[in-house]
Amino acid sequence: MKIKELPNEEKPREKAKKYGIETLSNVELLSILLRTGTKKKNVKELSMEVLEMLGGFDRLEDMRLSSLMKINGLGEVKGITLLAALELGKRFMNCSSKEKIKIKNAKDVYENYHSFYFKETQEKFMVLFLNTKNEVICHKVLFVGTNNQSLIHPRDIFKEAILNNASKIICIHNHPSGNVFPSEEDERVTIRLKESGELMGILLLDHVILGNDSYYSFKENEGVL
Repeated sequence: MKIKELPNEEKPREKAKKYGIETLSNVELLSILLRTGTKKKNVKELSMEVLEMLGGFDRLEDMRLSSLMKINGLGEVKGITLLAALELGKRFMNCSSKEKIKIKNAKDVYENYHSFYFKETQEKFMVLFLNTKNEVICHKVLFVGTNNQSLIHPRDIFKEAILNNASKIICIHNHPSGNVFPSEEDERVTIRLKESGELMGILLLDHVILGNDSYYSFKENEGVL
């Protein structure tokens, strides 16, 4: 049966309008995002297939565009739509807290941000933008897959710092291998960011490398910072 053939009270959009979006099941929420199914399966069946492929709703954070596109009826547009909805949810959770995160040391960085790298298989370079009180204004992942740290451009980082009226920054990146010891490239990029920050009047407080259950702080190890 196609969605349009269902009674109105069973159609996801009609149900949301009448009873509220919170009353919808996971499958129905996905159905609204996917909008249409295929000739052989309706959008609800397609949604169920997505959840089955992932192994459950709690695995949505593991979604990758390449794996989503392997499902018949889920092309690039629908795949990106799902990823965009997930990213909006993550960003909302991050900015919805009324109390600002205050960073005093690398341990604070680890405790507040290591969950963003949970099960992450790619190297991601995140920057925290802070005010004069060391409170996080916002954070942003600026570089992905940065095995070669030379791909990290100070101009992109400090442009964002200026746009967010930040006076200090903290850089974070992960080592998917779990080994948090810095490479020579990690050291070089830290020096370059420190020097660029001094010219811009924006202080690089620390560069923290995250592993599975540990971290390395350039500041705490009294290296280049």
